[in-house]
Amino acid sequence: MGFFEKIKQAFTGEKPAEPTAAEKKYDEGLAKSRQTFGDKLNSLLANFRTVDEDFFDDLEETLIESDVGFETAVKISDELRQEVKLKNAKTKQAVSEVIIQKLIELYEQEGADEDAKLHFATDGPTVFLFVGVNGVGKTTTIGKLAYQLKKTGKRVLLAAGDTFRAGAIEQLAEWGRRVEVPVIQKPARSDPASVVYDAVKRAKTEKFDVLLVDTAGRLQNKVNLMKELEKISRVITREIPTAPQEVLLALDATTGQNALTQAKQFKDVTPVSGIVLTKLDGTAKGGIVLAIRNELHLPVKLVGLGEQLDDLQNFDPEKFVAGLFGGLLQSTDADQQQE
Repeated sequence: MGFFEKIKQAFTGEKPAEPTAAEKKYDEGLAKSRQTFGDKLNSLLANFRTVDEDFFDDLEETLIESDVGFETAVKISDELRQEVKLKNAKTKQAVSEVIIQKLIELYEQEGADEDAKLHFATDGPTVFLFVGVNGVGKTTTIGKLAYQLKKTGKRVLLAAGDTFRAGAIEQLAEWGRRVEVPVIQKPARSDPASVVYDAVKRAKTEKFDVLLVDTAGRLQNKVNLMKELEKISRVITREIPTAPQEVLLALDATTGQNALTQAKQFKDVTPVSGIVLTKLDGTAKGGIVLAIRNELHLPVKLVGLGEQLDDLQNFDPEKFVAGLFGGLLQSTDADQQQE
């Protein structure tokens, strides 16, 4: 059973089971995106008369405004032309359901071979390297992940590798104090690789389970950043040959297409294994996740769904789809019953 059938069954079948804490997080965190997408869809269909070229032009514009990306919007629009004819969709509700179904199907297809799990070392310390420009919530993500890993019984160590911004060092140190996790740090302008070296040595010597490494995000100077990240990676791999287990790129969901641009640039600089999508609860454009899948082919591994410590969640595709589209399908079916 595909995503669409699962989600529709959940909202149109028998009364669903009480949602889990994680499902509630997704539902609440995606409320703004779901409402805005629903409003845009309703606005598109408000003047609906027939499925013609003008309709598909308006649909493309609506999808682009929802940050699903230009390529994705065009692809969906082209596929819908055939789907609407095939299903003989003529009413507003029928067309609406076909649109949502196609979005979900495309999302499922693009992520068929995607690995959204975080990978941990089977022996010795696990190392996660975090990259991303300043202001996207990278350091906050590290702090929250440290808290959650510690709750599961893991010994966690942090490394303040963004030494070119004094505020970044202090911010990570404050997170360390807050969640009671040690932080390896040096004065501003120190060599980032030396900080990481000290952190890796301590992680090995004192048998920490996980080392989370913050790095600089000076994307405006890509050559220097590339050299710096390469040096950090060499230091890590020399001490722990299987590390880093993850290179996670933090992106701010509220920046929409700018986040996509950043991701493409960082992919050119360092081998990214997954995305951390922050501030997803603060954006009305949750379609950015579809754009990341369709245009970047990078798995989203963590999502920020609020400001609380436990609002950082492992990315779950089905919970995401339910949170973004479930209510829309429910309202669609209710409207159909009224006609």
